[in-house]
Amino acid sequence: MDEVFRALADPSRRRLLDSLNQRTGQTLRELCGGLDMARQSVSKHLAVLISANLVTTVRRGREKLHYLNAEPINAIADRWINQYHRGRVQVLADLKTALELDPMDKPEFVYTTYISTTPEKLWQALTEPKFIREYWGGLALVSDWQVGSRVDLQYEDGGPIEDHGQVVLEAEPYSRLSYTWHTFQSMHAEVFGWTEEQLAEYAKERQSKVTFVIEPTDRQVKLTVIHDDFDHGSMMHKAVSGQLPQSGGWPELLSDLKTFLETGKVTTG
Repeated sequence: MDEVFRALADPSRRRLLDSLNQRTGQTLRELCGGLDMARQSVSKHLAVLISANLVTTVRRGREKLHYLNAEPINAIADRWINQYHRGRVQVLADLKTALELDPMDKPEFVYTTYISTTPEKLWQALTEPKFIREYWGGLALVSDWQVGSRVDLQYEDGGPIEDHGQVVLEAEPYSRLSYTWHTFQSMHAEVFGWTEEQLAEYAKERQSKVTFVIEPTDRQVKLTVIHDDFDHGSMMHKAVSGQLPQSGGWPELLSDLKTFLETGKVTTG
């Protein structure tokens, strides 16, 4: 947390974060072009922000894209703001984190967290139903995790297995996992207070995909979650990034995953 505050103390670094908040997924060249700063200065400031986990990067072909990462802000909220009984979603909205994207920009959600665990245990937590159920509110994913296989949902232990069209896209044990994401179901209308007409409209959105990138570090494991391939103005993007009321999205889920792996239990509330 000390690194976060030191990184935020510099006005030039805050300008870089503002730029990434306005338009996510920028290259170094794009960041330099939007700010009156030399390339070398931008690179140095980005290195500090990346070290503090306020910025995360994703390789796309030959390009390196930079994203504002909300995880350190969530940690600050958990430490000082949640005591005032404001919900996680409202906290994120109040702090105007990277989860608020320009609707004209390509909608993507990128989030990086560091977990005190091993790549093997993290892989288990992402793929084995008995572990998934612990931090996903009773829901489990069921698959053999082979490329092309189905990823089914089981909403309660011993309950029916439901096929919602999710398929494994990539599966490299202990390093990378990717699968398509489901569309909205009737249960979501109840959660978000939608009419049948609204649900039918939102359910037309194309399926997105989520990718988990696992990278071991000296003492922890770096987990980057990339959820993309949304339609422009996607309601699913708003849901998974925690922008809808009653939806903590990936920030809440990944916080619970981290707590589960580090303590063996999940805090609620």
